[in-house]
Amino acid sequence: MQAAKLELTKKVNKLFRGKLKKTVEKDWKTEYLDKIISIRAVKNVSSAVNHILKYGTMHTDSIITSSKKNAEIFLNGVNSSIAMHNVSTQFADGGEFGFGGEIGISTNKLPPRGPVGIDQLTSYKYLVSGKGIIRP
Repeated sequence: MQAAKLELTKKVNKLFRGKLKKTVEKDWKTEYLDKIISIRAVKNVSSAVNHILKYGTMHTDSIITSSKKNAEIFLNGVNSSIAMHNVSTQFADGGEFGFGGEIGISTNKLPPRGPVGIDQLTSYKYLVSGKGIIRP
């Protein structure tokens, strides 16, 4: 099993001409706020969902796949406010959702304050699906 993981890492690194550094646990917990990404090759879509559930921000996650079954597993499995299929995460913006100018983001599920009724206890999850939509 370990050899297969190393082989997958080598395959991914080959795509980037050997410029990738080996990831460590800290990489999955770090939001770099720079042009840095961490890449992990996983065995299947369930492994991807588990990785996101453990390390994700619960804001926006996307899958690129032609498999409707894998897309459904992913969209229903991640605990993100926006789950996307074949759509760039660049569209995770309040303006794109018709909310007007975005004034902030939140990864909290229930932030009620003051008097609380049913509307204040509602959490949303947006499912976005496309066919390779990107922003120019």
